[in-house]
Amino acid sequence: MPQSALKSHQEAMYYEKLEDNKVKCHLCPFECRVKEGKTARCMGRENIGGTFYATNYGETTSYAMDPIEKKPLFHFYPKSQILSIAANSCNLKCIFCQNWSISQIKTHTTKITPESVVQSAIDNKSIGVAYTYSEPLMWYEFVLDTAKLIRKAGLKNVLVTNGTINEKPLQSLLPYIDALNVDLKGINEQFYKKVCKSLLKPVLRNIKIIHDMKTPLMELTNLIIPTLNDSEDDLSNLINWIANLDPNIPLHFSAYHPSHKLSISQTPISTLKKAYDMAIKKLNYVYVGNASIEGTSNTYCPKCHFTLVTRDWYFTSITGLKDDHCKNCNEKINIKINKICP
Repeated sequence: MPQSALKSHQEAMYYEKLEDNKVKCHLCPFECRVKEGKTARCMGRENIGGTFYATNYGETTSYAMDPIEKKPLFHFYPKSQILSIAANSCNLKCIFCQNWSISQIKTHTTKITPESVVQSAIDNKSIGVAYTYSEPLMWYEFVLDTAKLIRKAGLKNVLVTNGTINEKPLQSLLPYIDALNVDLKGINEQFYKKVCKSLLKPVLRNIKIIHDMKTPLMELTNLIIPTLNDSEDDLSNLINWIANLDPNIPLHFSAYHPSHKLSISQTPISTLKKAYDMAIKKLNYVYVGNASIEGTSNTYCPKCHFTLVTRDWYFTSITGLKDDHCKNCNEKINIKINKICP
């Protein structure tokens, strides 16, 4: 590769050089061994002449302003807008991937810089930046550099992630992150192995690490796929695991739609409603996305059941909160409120 091309790439973090110009990546639990001229499974890191480069650095597939609720984050500055960007990378190979065209195959990208992202967030009156749509942890170097500048500018950093990363890089990134939504795809190791081509244990470990830090704010999403992770045992085990960790962690159930390599029918409304009814008995904040089921998008006080926030898709109304307390009973709510919102 010409020297001029190499200058446009950023050397990757968390890797070691091996014999015969091979490298071993230590960013995520797959720890790819990559031969010269080859890329890691995430598509974003390449061995060029025995040096590992983050070839996805500053390359984005998407650039848009979104409601924060679209992430989904319901407890982090509701009614806010956030600049959303994405890498052409993912370290999972889910056969049902809902965003496969930007996460599973190479596609067109646009060049951006950390500085341009900060300026765009400011110009668009965004609360910050969401690294989302694909897998931002495989965009690690760019996310870290940008997150530092976003924090310096007094704005917020949001990750929407599958949570599959090694502990050391996670610990180095988390101090700059204000909120996350972790996609907990199931609670069964065989489901992760066969359907996601991935590993469950690192995700559970990382959710615990994030929780124990107290900050950033964390919400979880579970995409319910008929016949694959929707049994009563699957749902019960998932709900119990979260409840045992902390019943105040918000959980979003999402509807699967046929996509990528999976063509089974979309998630029935009845399944989503069953999951919601099961979860709300043990968790304080449960939501249903991608489907319209009355009341399942609202936030209720876990103590007195007063309606605190109403949502109709991405239209949000804060009706029952005074700062982060219930107006009716003064119960403290696990939510961050933007003081400028009515």
